[in-house]
Amino acid sequence: MTFALAYPAIDPVLVQIGPFAIRWYALAYLAGLLLGWWYARTLASRPPRLVPVEAIDDFLMWATLGVVLGGRLGYVLFYKPGYYLDYPLQALQLWHGGMSFHGGLLGVVVAGVTFCARRRLRTLAFADLIFCAAPIGLCLGRIANFINGELAGRPTDVPWSMVFPGWGPLPRHPSQLYQAALEGALLFVILFLLWRIPAVRTRPGVLTGAFLVGYGIFRSFAELFREPDAHLGFIVGHVTMGQILSAPLVLIGLGFIIVMWRRGPATAP
Repeated sequence: MTFALAYPAIDPVLVQIGPFAIRWYALAYLAGLLLGWWYARTLASRPPRLVPVEAIDDFLMWATLGVVLGGRLGYVLFYKPGYYLDYPLQALQLWHGGMSFHGGLLGVVVAGVTFCARRRLRTLAFADLIFCAAPIGLCLGRIANFINGELAGRPTDVPWSMVFPGWGPLPRHPSQLYQAALEGALLFVILFLLWRIPAVRTRPGVLTGAFLVGYGIFRSFAELFREPDAHLGFIVGHVTMGQILSAPLVLIGLGFIIVMWRRGPATAP
């Protein structure tokens, strides 16, 4: 006999006022951006102060646009290009869900590089602060996925499995919580501990590389428990789209760590 935990049926809509609804999913994005802004601002105010604190304030709107537009565009292009080619207007319906981390990452990178060029900031030092804060939003976003009952895991008989609404009668891994713990909480702690090492935080780009490596590894591992997207399935063998998109992040991150470490420490402007 298989035992499973009861899925906490939380209404995805927090407040409904007429046609307007406030969803946990939207609040997760808002909270992630605001908490990330506060945390990045806090780090910027401490030595070695390679980035002015006010730059973090000004970047908040840029980051919001990068996350939302990049995340949605990435989902459209990476996961459902054929569907949205037939129904292009539905790509604008963000309230129906469908965001890609890898697309959001590209959106933030484009926004960050453009912002730093306009403000003449040290791009990698700025990126270190942003990526140190990014796991906050990742954690909250995965918790919102759990509340929505989406992105459920593969069938399992582990004692903490759950039967998710709309996913059939089989108990499944709560893979959203695995991702919240790994890509969110654990990655945040790792980057925080690395930032406390003077030799690391004075070498712009090393923390950015650490984030890319950590996310790529944790996402690839969590994909072992997450049910592949029904319209994609496994891409090659037992490899999922999430693992394919994460592999380059690990290689790029390692490159950042090696190259930027050899450059030596930077000094405050």
